[in-house]
Parts: sequence; C-alpha cells; structure tokens
Amino acid sequence: MAEPEGQMSVPDANAAVESVLAGVGDAVIAEQTFFEDVMLGVLARGHVLLEDVPGTGKTLTARTFASALGLSFSRIQFTPDLLPSDVTGTHVFNEGTREFEFNEGPIFANVVLADEINRAPPKTQAALLEAMEERQVTTDGDTRMLPDPFIVIATQNPVESEGTFPLPEAQIDRFMVKTSIGYPDDEGEVELLRRRAGRETQSPSIEAVLSTSDVQALQQVAETVRVDDDLLSYMATVARATREDRRVEVGVSPRGTQRLFETARARAVIEGREYVTPDDVKQVARPVLAHRLVLTPDATVNNVEKDQVVEDVLDDVPVPTVE
Repeated sequence: MAEPEGQMSVPDANAAVESVLAGVGDAVIAEQTFFEDVMLGVLARGHVLLEDVPGTGKTLTARTFASALGLSFSRIQFTPDLLPSDVTGTHVFNEGTREFEFNEGPIFANVVLADEINRAPPKTQAALLEAMEERQVTTDGDTRMLPDPFIVIATQNPVESEGTFPLPEAQIDRFMVKTSIGYPDDEGEVELLRRRAGRETQSPSIEAVLSTSDVQALQQVAETVRVDDDLLSYMATVARATREDRRVEVGVSPRGTQRLFETARARAVIEGREYVTPDDVKQVARPVLAHRLVLTPDATVNNVEKDQVVEDVLDDVPVPTVE
C-alpha cells in the first residue's frame, strides 16, 4: 500500500539515514557507531552531548550533520561571562519606529552547537533548559517558539576542570544521548591527513542530503515503529534496576525511561525495521542511560564507570523473546 502524501516509509527513511551518515563520513573521521549515536538524537527529536578531548572533531561533527540534514546551524561559544540574553536574544530600541524590537539570539536555529557548555555559569546553562525541553524561550514575559526541528549538540572537555562548571543534573537529564568520538585508529589518522592534503581549506564541507521537511518526515517515521508490550516491560525493568543498584545514588528518571523507548524506535529505523527488538534496546542503553546516573561516593572513589553499571544491569535483567 502506498504511503500517504508527505509520509515516509521505513525503507525510505532507512535510505535517507544511510545517505546522511555517508555524507557525514566523507567529512568526519570517526566510527560508524558514533555517527549512529548522533543520528539517534536527530530521529528521536532529542539533544546530544559530546564529551571528548579537544581536537577530535566535535565542532566539525555538529556543523557537518547540520549541513547534511539541510538545516540551519548556529554556534554558541560558552564562556564564564556569557549571559542568558546572549543565548536567547534581547530587546533593542528601534530609533525609527520608537519601539523595542526583539533580536533573536543564536538559539533560534535548527541545529545549535553549544560549544564547551560547561564553561558557562549555571544561570546561563539554565537558559537552555526551557529551550531543550519545551522548544521555546521566554524573554521579558514573551514566549517564542523555536524552529522545528530543534536539536542542541553540546560539547564538553572531560579533562579540564579549571574555569568549568558541572552541568546540573536537570540539564544532563535533558540530553537524550551522550557519546564521544575518540581518537582515530592508525588508518583513520592517515586518512585524515590524506583528506587535508587534498583540499585548500582547513575544514571540509559537504552538500545537503535532506531538507527541513525531509527531517521532519524522518522524525515522524520513528513515531510509527512498533514496540511490543514485553519490550515496554523490559525497558521499565532496566530503568528500575539502575535505581536499585547499590553503586547508584540516583538512577534513571522516568524521563530517561521515555528516552530509552524513543531511541530504541529510532534505532529500529536506522536498522530499517518497523519494530523494536531487544538488541535495539541494548545498543542504545549505554549512550542513553549512563550519563543520567549519579553514583554513590564509594563508587566514585572506587572508580566505578557508569557505562559498566548499565552493562551489568543489562546482563542481569532477563531479555524477553519477541516474535
């Protein structure tokens, strides 16, 4: 049966995703799993946190994804003196009309790169909370909707502590996915140099693969993916198990459980399926759940990794058999 006009089928969505990932891969040297983690956020209408050392390509990744998706792009460099109005925008007096007019801040873009987000003070970081959750900003009592789609890709450096502010738990919880690029292997680093030698500009650029309406249709496809009741129970059990783990002080929130559900459906689209499998849940669990955990002081002192807690939970929770 033909798809309704303007609606995209799962095979078409899968082909579109592969085209985007191939385009991004032409500009950025990284593992395919990293690109797919970022794509989870795009498909599931979520936000992505990239944590890695400087120089690995975090900024290039955000800009390249925006280009491939055919979306508007804005970059905000977070600094200790950045004000909330520098992010959201401000009213400026127009001498001609004798009225105050609102000048949109850099948050008014489809893809917003919040570069080194942990360098801004908590008050400015909080300016992003409403935008990330409600897709809107409120300034001087006026609420303005943000563009659709709206995706925040934030970066932070895990090794520097001087001049940084820890992200509030409420803000961390609003990132659907947390992932990292990592260093390229030997072959990848040589390829990086080879590509640099083949162009005059320092940074590569790519053409748009999709349009804004295509991305909106892609996101709608993820909403149609089937999830059996057994898998719903499985995801809820995994989330509850993180709260009961003795190494965890604060486990996955109900919001985190919903994000697990949404990204599992997005994972099915990446795989070209109209239904979710237990493997989909397992593949997205670490990037979706680990950053939401708050470990106990003892676990922190003993260098327990959040990723390992999630892996242990997945090993302990019985996996349902889905027909």
